[in-house]
Amino acid sequence: MSAVAWTAVGSLAAWLWLLLGQGFFWRTDLRLPPCREPDAWPPVCVVVPARDEAGVLPASLPTLLAQDYPGRAEVFLVDDGSSDGTGELARELARAHGGLPLTVESPGEPPAGWTGKLWAVRHGIALARTREPVYLLLTDADIAHAPDSLRTLVAAARTGGFDLVSQMARLRVESVWERLVVPAFVYFFAQLYPFRRIAVRGSRTAAAAGGCVLLRADTAERARIPDAVRHAVIDDVALARAVKGVGGHIWLGLAERVDSVRPYPRLRDLWRMVSRSAYTQLRHNPLLLLGTVLGLVLVYLVPPLALVTGLVAGNTGASVAGGLAWLLMTATYLPMLRYYRQPWWLAPLLPVTAFLYLLMTVDSAVRHYRGRGAAWKGRTYARPDTALDER
Repeated sequence: MSAVAWTAVGSLAAWLWLLLGQGFFWRTDLRLPPCREPDAWPPVCVVVPARDEAGVLPASLPTLLAQDYPGRAEVFLVDDGSSDGTGELARELARAHGGLPLTVESPGEPPAGWTGKLWAVRHGIALARTREPVYLLLTDADIAHAPDSLRTLVAAARTGGFDLVSQMARLRVESVWERLVVPAFVYFFAQLYPFRRIAVRGSRTAAAAGGCVLLRADTAERARIPDAVRHAVIDDVALARAVKGVGGHIWLGLAERVDSVRPYPRLRDLWRMVSRSAYTQLRHNPLLLLGTVLGLVLVYLVPPLALVTGLVAGNTGASVAGGLAWLLMTATYLPMLRYYRQPWWLAPLLPVTAFLYLLMTVDSAVRHYRGRGAAWKGRTYARPDTALDER
């Protein structure tokens, strides 16, 4: 066989392994585990770090204040140096909508060694601990919750004996670029961190979705959250690893009624979201970057290229292997598109999306070596081989 055919066979073998050997990552039926309501509802404090979130708070904060929770619950919104009136808007929304008690505080600028979000979370947890909660709900300012979200999270955690229960919020998918990029973002995340393996005790796989994390307060203290992960740009994965590192039992699945209201209407918005942390995910390792690029090419780009090349050159082996690999790729992506209520014909376009992610990852590395680090909302996080600071 030709080199093209052998490469296509390698891609097909990779897809057969991904289909059967990567924790069935492509399945989207993992929702909150079965739960029963406790006899007594434990007290919960909700911590919301917020930086320049005035654009999304009107759609998200009222849903937190309106939680139908039978026990004692309180919301702490930590205004992380916003310049758009986030804190005052939060107070106005609380006055207008009522509901759960809301406290708005600002911790000031984070010290060296802390990312801004985690410094805000630390401040919020410190405020929450004065209320002696059993659980902490860490949720982002762009996340809208169904009225029963908190009670179902607590019931699931109590029933399953979980120290951490996290739901991957359904991201907004409305613009053309969101339709092309967003479902793939969750698909790739699940491929890296198969949800079914996360809940297995003793498994090394650990991850959470930072937009919605219910965490036992005593486990957070035992795992030194957030101090133990104060430098983390990918804070949700770091948090889950810290909890699992102290023997915590964690769970992660897809949400049905927890949604992100943050828009990403343009490609550059999505590009910034991915590239700010992509090279961090690779531990700033050039060899891992090279392996990732080659892996993306082999797994996602070779199948359509081999199919077309084989058909043009009359290379049956290349066209058959490439076509089968592309078919498997498409089939594994369809469940995620159905979850996001998107048309099936987007599935064969996954190689195009994967190529965009490849470019975003390379761009993330380029930014890192130019000393620009991971930037988000006016802050730039220095390279990890220097003192982590924000400027």
